[in-house]
Amino acid sequence: QSQLVESGGGLVQPGGSLRLSCFASGFIEEYYSIGWFRQAPGKEREGVGCIAKSGDSTIYTDSVKGRFTISGDFTASTVYLQMNSLKPEDTATYYCAAAMTRVAGCPDNGMDYWGKGTLVIVSG
Repeated sequence: QSQLVESGGGLVQPGGSLRLSCFASGFIEEYYSIGWFRQAPGKEREGVGCIAKSGDSTIYTDSVKGRFTISGDFTASTVYLQMNSLKPEDTATYYCAAAMTRVAGCPDNGMDYWGKGTLVIVSG
C-alpha cells in the first residue's frame, strides 16, 4: 500500500528553522514527483513546491522562494522541506503528496497520494 508519512513539525519562533521529512513507502510503481503543500486554519490548501524524482527540477511558490528548500534522498525514499526564516504566516499543516505522472507546475489536483500532514506553528 502506497503511503506517505510526514514528520518534523513543531513550534518554532519567528526567524527560526525547521526541516520536515516525507517518507514514501509501498510504491510498486515509481512516482514522478513529490510536492509539499500547506493549509492554514480557515484557508485553502496551497502549494509550497515540488521536486521531480529525477532531481533535475524543483519549483516553489513565490512566498517561500529564498527561504524554503526541497531536496530528496531518493535512495532513502525521503524528501525534505528545509524551512528557514520562518514567519507567523507560515503556520499551517504541511502535507507531502506524490504524483505518479508528470504534471505541469505543482498543482494539488495533480497529486495521487497524500500524507496526513504535520503541524508547523510559528509563534514567539
